[in-house]
Amino acid sequence: MEVKSNYCDFFEGTEKLLEIWFGRRNESSTVNCDLRSVPRSTWEKILKLVKCTIISFKKNDYLDAYVLSESSLFVSKNRIILKTCGSTTLLHAVKPLIYVVRDMTDFDMVVDIFYSRKNFMRPELQDKPHTSFEDETEVLDELFDGSAYCLGRINRDCWYLYTLNPLEDFIGVQVPDQTLEIIMQELDPKVMKIFTKEVCSSAKEATQKSGIDKLLPGVVIDDYLFEPCGYSMNGLFKGGYYVTIHITPEPEYSYVSFETNYPQESYSDLITKLLKVFVPGKFIMNLFANKFIMNLFANKLSVTNCMYHSMEFRGFSRKELQFSHFKNYDLTYALFAKAPS
Repeated sequence: MEVKSNYCDFFEGTEKLLEIWFGRRNESSTVNCDLRSVPRSTWEKILKLVKCTIISFKKNDYLDAYVLSESSLFVSKNRIILKTCGSTTLLHAVKPLIYVVRDMTDFDMVVDIFYSRKNFMRPELQDKPHTSFEDETEVLDELFDGSAYCLGRINRDCWYLYTLNPLEDFIGVQVPDQTLEIIMQELDPKVMKIFTKEVCSSAKEATQKSGIDKLLPGVVIDDYLFEPCGYSMNGLFKGGYYVTIHITPEPEYSYVSFETNYPQESYSDLITKLLKVFVPGKFIMNLFANKFIMNLFANKLSVTNCMYHSMEFRGFSRKELQFSHFKNYDLTYALFAKAPS
């Protein structure tokens, strides 16, 4: 969420999202396997390639969380999540990032990678390789043996994903992992006004006035309100869980993203709260979950089944619903639009 010079200038809220898990081919208790040992100055150099900067920082025993001039960076022991909006060049960071991890830690392999984004509102304003998903895939294919996917309608609202092709002896992520992403557009102008300096003088005021502070109790919030408009928030929970919200409030191209790995058997109540807070005209839901997450829940139902039965939201009609099964993860993708009154 960059500083905007004019409330009416176009800004691409749609984010590019990169998640990389690292590991070792041979386990050893004596090695330095912790991404948090990489100094902040190194992250700053990598982010310079992406065309964004660090503006705020919080940490706990599990996560380092950076609010960026364009979205967020999360660093845990073995995972990096980098999310950037605007005309950032996120994929310029992938090769240097992997080099830095191998040089400064004892991780020697990429366990899994996920690169994803919604289709841009104005792709012609992006810099290469982000001018098309085909170009992005080409860059990633030079570094990984992966597969590219498109979910949804390719001529309207769609969502792109690139992930690794698992080998026969592929182990993958061996801890419970579940991530919910909600992408909202065509938002209520009155709600969006909260995230401007015209209405709120501080990020804390915007967080409280909007009701963001009540979405997930127990979270430690690091929020930022941009001048003259725009909002970013990182939240940290105990146990290595995070939440992040990014808001582009301009009326003609309003955009809100919500993401969390906080585990719940069903996200139906949380999504309902989000819809009441932001009042979107349409939204995309993505849910990733691996098999280990079910060990946290007593009923052992698949996440796909849990989500399918809670896939109705008052005032919205479901336009798309797709399920994908990968070797270690299940993915649920859905598009909802406000139902005719």
